[in-house]
Amino acid sequence: MIFDLRTYTLRTGSIKTFLEIYERDGLTVQSRHLGMPVGYFTTEVGELNQVVHLWKYASMADREQRRAALEIDPQWITYRSNPDNAGLVLRQQNTILRSAPFSPL
Repeated sequence: MIFDLRTYTLRTGSIKTFLEIYERDGLTVQSRHLGMPVGYFTTEVGELNQVVHLWKYASMADREQRRAALEIDPQWITYRSNPDNAGLVLRQQNTILRSAPFSPL
């Protein structure tokens, strides 16, 4: 099992807008392809103005297949091209994590 940890650093003051747009327009289509996220979070301490989310996949091949299907979904393309999203994300970081043998996840 692998986990895809994604961290988006957003413009100051834009977290509420980002989350509202994602919940309204992105979550349903993304979950249809990727399954529900393991978690979706905002930062309170440390580096602020970040949204952090975690996705679970059976393998890298599973991740690649699911993400490829998502990227060609017309509903996802519409969400990604929404002008209300423009300029909200300043930086994105992706980390692929593998479960340790004793991990509960």
